[in-house]
Amino acid sequence: MAAEDVKQGAKAQAPGASRAWEALTPGLSEWILDAVSSMGFARMTPVQASAIPLFMGHKDVVVEAVTGSGKTLAFLVPVVERLLRISEPIKKNHVGAIIISPTRELATQIHSVLLSLLAFHGPSAPFLNTQNTDLDPDMDVDGEHPPPPAFPASTLKVIPQLLLGGTTTTAQDLSNFLRTSPNLLIATPGRLLELLSSPHVHCPQSSFEVLVMDEADRLLDLGFKDDLQKILQRLPKQRRTGLFSASVSEAVDQLVRVGLRNPVRIAVKVKSANGALDKRTPASLQMSYLLTPPSHKLPALRALLTSLTPTPQKTIIYISTCAAVDYFQNLLAVLLPGFTIVPLHGKYPPNVRQKNFARFTTSVAPTVLLTTDVAARGLDIPSVDLVVQLDPPSDPKAFLHRCGRAARAGRKGLAVTFLTPGREEDYIEFLRVRQTPITPLSAPAIVVSDEEAAATTERIREVVRADRATHDKAQKAFVSWVQAYSKHAAGSIFRVQDLEWGELGRAWGLLRLPKMPEARRWEGDRTLGVVVDWENFAYKDKTREKHRKAEMEARRAGVGEGRGKEGMGIEGERRVKKERAWSLKKDAKSVREQRREKKLTRREKEKLEKMGPEEREEREKLQRMIEEVRKRGVEEEFEGFGD
Repeated sequence: MAAEDVKQGAKAQAPGASRAWEALTPGLSEWILDAVSSMGFARMTPVQASAIPLFMGHKDVVVEAVTGSGKTLAFLVPVVERLLRISEPIKKNHVGAIIISPTRELATQIHSVLLSLLAFHGPSAPFLNTQNTDLDPDMDVDGEHPPPPAFPASTLKVIPQLLLGGTTTTAQDLSNFLRTSPNLLIATPGRLLELLSSPHVHCPQSSFEVLVMDEADRLLDLGFKDDLQKILQRLPKQRRTGLFSASVSEAVDQLVRVGLRNPVRIAVKVKSANGALDKRTPASLQMSYLLTPPSHKLPALRALLTSLTPTPQKTIIYISTCAAVDYFQNLLAVLLPGFTIVPLHGKYPPNVRQKNFARFTTSVAPTVLLTTDVAARGLDIPSVDLVVQLDPPSDPKAFLHRCGRAARAGRKGLAVTFLTPGREEDYIEFLRVRQTPITPLSAPAIVVSDEEAAATTERIREVVRADRATHDKAQKAFVSWVQAYSKHAAGSIFRVQDLEWGELGRAWGLLRLPKMPEARRWEGDRTLGVVVDWENFAYKDKTREKHRKAEMEARRAGVGEGRGKEGMGIEGERRVKKERAWSLKKDAKSVREQRREKKLTRREKEKLEKMGPEEREEREKLQRMIEEVRKRGVEEEFEGFGD
């Protein structure tokens, strides 16, 4: 079939692009050559040129390549080719290939790229998800899709299904599987294991071709090791397997020994400017650091975003915890006027994560994604010009993944890491040893005065004072941040005992320093010099404020001098906590006793049902004797054993 018959209104082919791919990897289908060129891939990357021929040539592969090097197409193209080159169509409810991803966002992205590729394959196109919005708009003419061409039932085709935990139920996924009979699954590990556990889903040796694990080291870091082992047990041993990542760890080596057969290792790195050092990041990515005290970080961030020319269209800011994202999104909305702030972290419900991620990727105005490491791996977000790490990652391997969200596919990008002067400067040498060197940020020059830092702190505190709920978020976020800092993998560099608590309190705009074990030896002013009328410090939410006042009134009796967190005395606060704990313990004991009584009653009933007539008569006689004794109130005194 001619390429024009299957493209159906696709973009004009880039001149010479197909030939560049064909020269590097002969034997690819003509429609794939046309598809990748029309999708904007003018030439094959080194990782694609290395992995595709091996994967198509019945070899297991372990691919380690810098971020943005085209790993997604490096496994999608051979997977699709293998499914379309089998001798006969895969049977109904049989799976031919599986791609596993550690996160929902990455799995969704892989699925989107696959749909864009399959839109150029005539037999597969009618089976694609019609709700997909990532396909080329030029494929639609006057708002109406042209009728798909007719193909014989025996024509080979690729039918994908996306499996994500939290977005649909297992029953819904199984229903879709039975209805559409997909032969390629793209999934997160948990939901994939649930589907493969169904007796209606089959992965026999005769049908199954390829298994791909994308960001394989992240799959193990997130605790999916047990799920992966169970998945591998359900798949035939005679298969092709590929592991793809920007950093292959020792844990992945263990997985290689279990799941791969004599794999070919491919490592694609980048030479530094002097050609003497192998880098693990793209050459077009500038990685820099900025030394700044904690209280200067947010004003320095504002100066960085406003000094760059042109203004970054998309910026990703990484911080260490979910609670910190919830708090800082309120602050950045005030400190960065002109930028849209989009929060994203792993504790959001799946629909919220999907909505916020789509909002960031499709934004045309200057937008900041405030996130944790949930958005550090594999995501190919267009037009990301700047990556800022306010907190260096707890796992050093995540550093290059974070930076790699910029400078993708040859585009220039800047990644800036904020470090505190002192011991944290050792992180620079630490990264150099790990072949991830960073240089001081020279342009733009960022200078923040003490007056600017103090003014920023007061501006933050104004935001916190406006709503007690923001203060609660600040306390929770700061505690979670300290706990994450204490668990840093580079513990000799990031030491809690070196933290300057007063400086950090000002940096975060805290109204007081929360109680925590890490700061118990600090003898400074825990009020941070801030005077707050805690009794009248109100929530904006009227229902929540009404509840706070009712609680405060209920506790006011017996309150001594001094102020606690609810305007009560310190002793009164302790007494309330003790009484609450006693009350909860009493309630729990009552619940246990009720459960015990119900259990005994049930057992007695079951015992009676099993008794014969004579046993029941004896039991009733005994019960009558006991009742007579109780009525007379007779209690015979024990006089000892007789001689």
